[in-house]
Amino acid sequence: MLDRIRASIPALPPAEQRVARLVLSDPRSFASLPVGELAERAHVSKPTVVRFCRSVGYDGLADFKLKLAGTVNEGVPFVHRAVDDDDKAGDIIVKVVDNAVSALLKYRNSAAGGAVEQAIALLTEAGRQGRRIEFYGVGNSGIVAQDAQHKFFRLGVHAAAVSDGHVQVMSATMLGPGDCAVIISNSGRSRDLVDVAQIAHRKGAAVIVITASGSPLAHLALQPGHVLLAADHPEDFDRYSPMVSRLLHLMIVDILTTGVALRLGSEKLRPTLQEIKKNLRARRYAEPAPPPLPSSSDPTP
Repeated sequence: MLDRIRASIPALPPAEQRVARLVLSDPRSFASLPVGELAERAHVSKPTVVRFCRSVGYDGLADFKLKLAGTVNEGVPFVHRAVDDDDKAGDIIVKVVDNAVSALLKYRNSAAGGAVEQAIALLTEAGRQGRRIEFYGVGNSGIVAQDAQHKFFRLGVHAAAVSDGHVQVMSATMLGPGDCAVIISNSGRSRDLVDVAQIAHRKGAAVIVITASGSPLAHLALQPGHVLLAADHPEDFDRYSPMVSRLLHLMIVDILTTGVALRLGSEKLRPTLQEIKKNLRARRYAEPAPPPLPSSSDPTP
């Protein structure tokens, strides 16, 4: 909810922006103070406080304060950080989507373009030289690694996704100079992935890390020979189901795939991708459903 308010500030009138900043500065107090004191602290009128609440998608001040209290008390554990116990389906749709959109826009505005460019260059060179590109992830991040492998192998490069800890160690041990190891982790604290990053680096491979800044894996990626693609988000990985981080990581994979495809040359890739599509269409056995027959109750045309 606080992320949603923060993202909406530029679109609000100046007076309502002051109310928004008051909420962000002390959400617990805002949820408990009467409207008169809120208006006085924000230097606005009482109706402006109510208008602000409606501008950001709530029924009024009472509804806003109720939801705000739920937000500052951490919502529903292990489900999603944005929702509350009494939310209806419509509320869940708005909150989950807004939470995801807010995180994606935050990444867009803060992403390190230089690091992304460096990662694309390393992956492109590995692809051109026929070297190995290995994607490593465990648990939820293992699914992202599989998606990355699916996208990259269509570019005609040697890509693989490894999610088993023992196989990851063996895979990293067989890497060499010119190869790329892409480590994907939400928490950045997986011992398996830290070990894999260290092994891949010792073997001379380039190590690209997609994880939260400030994590042990991120600190490791600050060393020479590593590229850190920081993906920060408001989810607490120890408490909540990591949905937003998965979307962020999938988006970063899309960015890398697009950049590598452009640098490998679309003229070279286009015939192969077109042939893949053609062969896939041949695998679709089901014919389109025929139009329904008119019933006996239908009027005669």
